[in-house]
Amino acid sequence: MQMALQKLWKDANVSVFPFAPVFETKSIENEFQHGKKFDFLYVASGESHKNHLNLLEAWRILADADLRPSLALTVSSEAFPQLCAKIAKYTKEHSLDITNLNLIEPSKIHKLYQSASALIFPSTTESFGLPLIEAKQLEIPILAAELDYVRDVVEPIETFDPHSPISIARAVKRFLDQPEPTAKIHSAEEFLSEILR
Repeated sequence: MQMALQKLWKDANVSVFPFAPVFETKSIENEFQHGKKFDFLYVASGESHKNHLNLLEAWRILADADLRPSLALTVSSEAFPQLCAKIAKYTKEHSLDITNLNLIEPSKIHKLYQSASALIFPSTTESFGLPLIEAKQLEIPILAAELDYVRDVVEPIETFDPHSPISIARAVKRFLDQPEPTAKIHSAEEFLSEILR
């Protein structure tokens, strides 16, 4: 944001001084499904740049691999009824473990973070990314897009290409200790033998 403002207004004196609500910090165990209600949490409204559709598709890919981690969302059904309907339909069609909690009051957000094993944050753009700061304060592991705005404020435990549901799913798998094997590379002779058989 600092560079964007300075590019827009060349003579602007831009100070970077982020602030966020202060939570009582205490270490939170991050073991997968260890006493937590949700495996993953995404605190975000329903605007398109929040990237819920790619996140839903990533959860479908995980289900196809017989992995069904729980995911909590915070999309307002009043403000984003179409997205909420799509979340509900996708969840039912693919038997996904996704719960949309609707809009959460700020006074309850602290407990919501503590109910999750990790924050997942696939947003494609942010001016700040307050949920990243809040999760960091509470020492919750963060899986996030490999984008500048993320690394401006936190160091995620796993990153992904937010435009690729496969990349998001693979990051979740790595976090769950279920990485995919990479392709076996063969010799030229083996290649020719395969195509000529």
